[in-house]
Amino acid sequence: MTEPFVSSQLLFESLPLYPPDAVRTFGPTVVVAPHPDDESLGCGGLLTLLRQVGLPAWCVLVSDGTMSHPHSQKFPPAARRALREQELCEALGLLGLSDQALHTLGLPDGSVPGPDTPLGAAAAAHLQEFFTTTQPQTVLVPWRRDPHPDHRATSQLVRAALAGLPTAPRLLEYVVWAWERASPADLPQPAEAHGFRLDIRSVLPQKQQAIAAHRSQLAGGPIDDDPAGFTLAAGMLAHFDRPVEVFFQAKS
Repeated sequence: MTEPFVSSQLLFESLPLYPPDAVRTFGPTVVVAPHPDDESLGCGGLLTLLRQVGLPAWCVLVSDGTMSHPHSQKFPPAARRALREQELCEALGLLGLSDQALHTLGLPDGSVPGPDTPLGAAAAAHLQEFFTTTQPQTVLVPWRRDPHPDHRATSQLVRAALAGLPTAPRLLEYVVWAWERASPADLPQPAEAHGFRLDIRSVLPQKQQAIAAHRSQLAGGPIDDDPAGFTLAAGMLAHFDRPVEVFFQAKS
């Protein structure tokens, strides 16, 4: 398990560093998050920088987030969904976004469908309508081979939605689980994408506060009756305590 982590870290740390002002070129931006917390982990600094320079930003939540603690009786599925969306709204507020900036698709957590299924095709059409309404200049989505099936399906849904637009926005891919779970084959290859690191040092406190708002995903959180439930390990969280965020853009 150590080798993929090291190769990921070495790759990411070798990327060129862009200054915070680089976000001015992004224009209006939509971050597509498979689960509540992916937006803060992968793009929290970017979102804060965008709002600081007055650029509009939105967050699309793809899944309902209910599978983090599937055996909880205190928080049945509807309550888990409501709790996680509440945490997400708090996190977005800390990053400078309003509640109106959140758009939810409500797909099943743990089994987000691809665009080749009826449910996935409907979700892609919904995304396309949202992009048509908001007219983003940049869309952020998990890295296409980020090692989580919901992240990969989210990438496919977004690409299907963008393919139907007359003019596609810039597509940037962020990493979450690739920090420590990626095999060498999962990582971006030189021929397919070029990457960069964004300097978020000035807004790292806001990012950390937003991550902390997802209390149900942290040790000691409110869902305490499912011992096998998911929580973000300290080692995983350490990747997002860095003063940079990593992004990739496909080569044309």
